[in-house]
Amino acid sequence: MELNHKSDFRKSCIKRLKFTSVTSKYYKDKIVIKKLENFINRSKAKNILLYIPLGIEVNVNPLINKLRKNKNVYVPYMEGDSFKIIKYRLPLQKKKFGIKEPNNSFLRAKKIDLAIVPVVGVDAIGKRIGFGKGMYDRFFDRLSYKPTLVFTQLVLCKSDKVLSESYDIQADYIITN
Repeated sequence: MELNHKSDFRKSCIKRLKFTSVTSKYYKDKIVIKKLENFINRSKAKNILLYIPLGIEVNVNPLINKLRKNKNVYVPYMEGDSFKIIKYRLPLQKKKFGIKEPNNSFLRAKKIDLAIVPVVGVDAIGKRIGFGKGMYDRFFDRLSYKPTLVFTQLVLCKSDKVLSESYDIQADYIITN
């Protein structure tokens, strides 16, 4: 596989996501959030990894706020070439790559049942195409267990080709609008 195919695909997906209008993004966010909420309720997951969204990602902030009432909600905290998971709490600080994070925590996170992961795109076999830093791939590779992985995206951007590497993470489910 030539690397430029993956990076060209990534660029075209990002371009597509950036051109989603504000109004349309608002409605698409609501649709995806409702589907995620239904999925979480059916799965009975208690310990959930979510993410603090960037502009082109599904805005899961309302879902985080709702789930915090009766679930353990964790988010990534960047560390080295990957991240650790910490409990979601305010205030959030803007960090590397413009990503917001809670302050560091030294409490051990519980074993996560479900991970909701944003994607830029997916390839033909459901493997994640992200922003190209490999942080999620390294994080899940280093876990000693495998939680259910749900990829989420405002507008499905799927390649008909296999663009992934062996280490790229693969979805159990993909939820989009």
